[in-house]
Amino acid sequence: MYAVIEQGSKQYKVAEGDCLDIDLTDISPDAKTIELDKVLFIKDGEKVKIGNPFLKGAKVIASFKTTAQDAVVKGQKLYPTHLRKRKNSRRRMGHRQKYLQVVIDKIEA
Repeated sequence: MYAVIEQGSKQYKVAEGDCLDIDLTDISPDAKTIELDKVLFIKDGEKVKIGNPFLKGAKVIASFKTTAQDAVVKGQKLYPTHLRKRKNSRRRMGHRQKYLQVVIDKIEA
């Protein structure tokens, strides 16, 4: 059984037990699970459910690997470069995105 969910303007294909890095969202520090309710597609064996755009009543329940505060991880450091041709002008900036590390526990159709 797997599902396709939308989280933070990105789509992820998830199955039970998968570890996933999603965009950082507002959560309470004492939260144990997070509920992802934007489910686009569910396949369970031969049964297929497709949403228009989302499935009503379907949700994916995910828990944190550790506590909610420790589940925030930093991504790879990126260096976007701005260059103006023929001006001898260059600028380099650094950016490091924060993610929330979750484990998929249950897919409810």
